[in-house]
Amino acid sequence: MDIGPWTLTNNVFVAPMAGVTDRPFRQLCKRLGAGYAVSEMAASNPQLWQTVKSSRRLNHDGESDPVAVQIAGADPQMMAQAAVFNIGKGARVIDINMGCPVKKVCNVASGSALLRHEDLVAKILEAVVNACTPLGIPVTLKTRTGWDREHRNALRIANLAQETGIAALTLHGRTRADLYLGEAEYDTIREVKASISIPVVANGDIDSPQKARSVLAYTGADAVMIGRAAQGRPWIFREIEHFLRTGQTLAPPTWTEMRELLLHHLADHYQFYGESVGVKTARKHIGWYVSGLANGAALAAHINRLETTTEQFAAVDLWFLTQAAAGADSRPATCDNIGLSSKYLHAA
Repeated sequence: MDIGPWTLTNNVFVAPMAGVTDRPFRQLCKRLGAGYAVSEMAASNPQLWQTVKSSRRLNHDGESDPVAVQIAGADPQMMAQAAVFNIGKGARVIDINMGCPVKKVCNVASGSALLRHEDLVAKILEAVVNACTPLGIPVTLKTRTGWDREHRNALRIANLAQETGIAALTLHGRTRADLYLGEAEYDTIREVKASISIPVVANGDIDSPQKARSVLAYTGADAVMIGRAAQGRPWIFREIEHFLRTGQTLAPPTWTEMRELLLHHLADHYQFYGESVGVKTARKHIGWYVSGLANGAALAAHINRLETTTEQFAAVDLWFLTQAAAGADSRPATCDNIGLSSKYLHAA
């Protein structure tokens, strides 16, 4: 699949998730098979560009191209300015957020709230595309099927996007009113794909290789985008990519592999955020990794009481070594199985 001038390595993508898909997580997912990843949404308001949070989100050091940055806002000119600003910081694809259902975003008429105002949607798309096209940067759109089930307008939005020059469309199979409740529906994605010629990416409830294949087959979509299913399970990208390519199911990671993955993730996370923020923001990731595992709840509770990255890292290391020993994990304890560097882990 192509997005503008970029030919992507595969059609299994990382969804943008605020507070989750930071640079360390995106890089890990790409190493584990994701063909493309979109950043956390960046604010279009220039007054917020110099905050610590925005500075981190603008840091793409070491990230492989194409670096895709999602922007959010409701003012067409601000959105255009934000696009150009992020291009200057390394963005090679600009993604427009018209799908976030969170109240604090919708309350300022951004995200999926824009779906109630198709005239404003048109103005934002046109402003951003016009700002990016002279710079050779493609613009994509991520949205939902509508504001609510009585007002589904994804077909009109999709055709408007194509007419405006949007390079690809990602569609989550829920309305804003659905939030993340119930099940995603794929009929609308199928209808949208049949009505436009630009690439369409299916999103929503894709949590296994088999589900990815069935969604692609049913909708005709060009790619799938994985969000919540990747939290604590970044290897889902290699599982899906391998299954789509070969029809074969990869074995799940062993205790040893999971330990090495998480320790690498933590080392990168700490380096990115620093001591104080790093130890706090890593807690949710650790919780996701061990959720549903035997004794995982006890580890998560213990992790939440630790105040330093050194203690946190050591606790995770010991817990996984103990689980591996108890489970007679016989696979070699090397990082080569997952494409990571043991030297990096030891240095951490």
